[in-house]
Amino acid sequence: MFIGREAELKFLQDKYDEKKGQLVVIYGRRRVGKTETLREFCRKKPHVFFSCTQSTDKVQLAKFSKQILREDIPAKKYISEFPSWEEAFRAILELPYGDKKKLIVIDEFPYMCKGNKSIPSILQNLWDTELKSCNVMIILCGSAMSFMEKELLAEKNPLYGRATGIYQMREMGFYDAVRFFPNYSEKDKVLTYAVLGGVPHYLNQFSPELSVGENIKRNILTKGSVLYSEAEFLLHQELRETPVYNSIIEAVALGNTKLNDISQKALVDNTSKTSVYLKNLIELGIVGRDFSVDARVKERANANRGTYRLTDHFFRFWYAFGFTNLSQLEDGDVEGVYEYLIAPALHEFASLPFEDICREFLRNLQKKNLLPFRYARMGRWIGKTTIRDKTAENGMRIAETEIDLLAIDREAKEYLVGECKFRQEPFGYSEYLDTVAKLTPQKEKAKFYYALFSESGFDHKIKTEARNSKELYLFDLETIVNLSV
Repeated sequence: MFIGREAELKFLQDKYDEKKGQLVVIYGRRRVGKTETLREFCRKKPHVFFSCTQSTDKVQLAKFSKQILREDIPAKKYISEFPSWEEAFRAILELPYGDKKKLIVIDEFPYMCKGNKSIPSILQNLWDTELKSCNVMIILCGSAMSFMEKELLAEKNPLYGRATGIYQMREMGFYDAVRFFPNYSEKDKVLTYAVLGGVPHYLNQFSPELSVGENIKRNILTKGSVLYSEAEFLLHQELRETPVYNSIIEAVALGNTKLNDISQKALVDNTSKTSVYLKNLIELGIVGRDFSVDARVKERANANRGTYRLTDHFFRFWYAFGFTNLSQLEDGDVEGVYEYLIAPALHEFASLPFEDICREFLRNLQKKNLLPFRYARMGRWIGKTTIRDKTAENGMRIAETEIDLLAIDREAKEYLVGECKFRQEPFGYSEYLDTVAKLTPQKEKAKFYYALFSESGFDHKIKTEARNSKELYLFDLETIVNLSV
């Protein structure tokens, strides 16, 4: 059963419904579900779906010819293979689809170009002279992110400016991902998302009939399972120097977020080298570089500023628990690794992904106009602010701290401060007061609201406060997971 991707399917359908010719580029990291989404889009439409392979140009052309000649076109009566790519592409115009669009998908297009670097030029010439004015839709799809962004879509490439639609597919958000596990409890949905993230290929490996723990043991920790070797396979496909990348990813997974700390932990000679490795991992969608939500352009441009984290939840899980204990897993000690190393730490491990879920929850509230104002920026806040301190003269002092979630309107006149607690005791009133104390100086110039997110609810005093306040919003786990506002 196909799940999610409504936005992507709508984008493709809108392009299909337009009268003019369409040249659409779809790209995104491996495993994100591009092929499945394109097959779902093509279902019930006359189409040609060609999957490129890593083969020679001659073999590729022969396979492409065979695919096109399966259709009832005049050329099939006379030839068994097109003599050139130009004639093969021109045959798209002969597809016998009546008044419906002549739809063709070329999946993993970079493989085709690797075998013949002139293909973008051939396609560009045909598009400009014949195809763009016809009722055709060509979809070029690729997983090689650097090729798609730096070559195919770059200014120097022949196809630059020809695409009528460009869509980068990313992993699913929480609310689509948990549709794979409709019968899980709210807590287990959060834990599963914390382990797998929103990559459909990973989600499909778990059985909704098994518990989270049993799925982890069978489908991640057991040698021979698909996810056991997934991280290594993906890195080998995309990068050289895999041992170095392994060390860097492990360093970030274990909590090293600053460039210098990552270099030292991964034993890389200098931060400049580490920065290049991290940049490549960012392009692959495995690592992200975070800044405080109010960071200025100059700070974001500074290579030594910002913090790094694994944005791929599965990679974060694997390098925190699997890669670190690989010797024991190779020996088959799956039960021991899970019981003594993973189970006691899994709940705390999920607290960071829970913050991502809370941010997605707020984005949904904004779409429904259910927030007290429309924010222009939203994210984590890092910096010096006021905190409560009983030993200080006035009970407050300035210290370096973080705010899990800060949303700010365009004029910086309204702020929403959010704190997220994924733990097995209620959000306490004193913690609420700590939240209110932050950013005190800004309160002279702006209106402040507070959103508290908690797995285990709230103590009595916070609930009383919320009933008497229009500035305080409380969201428990059931509300967050089910979007039941």
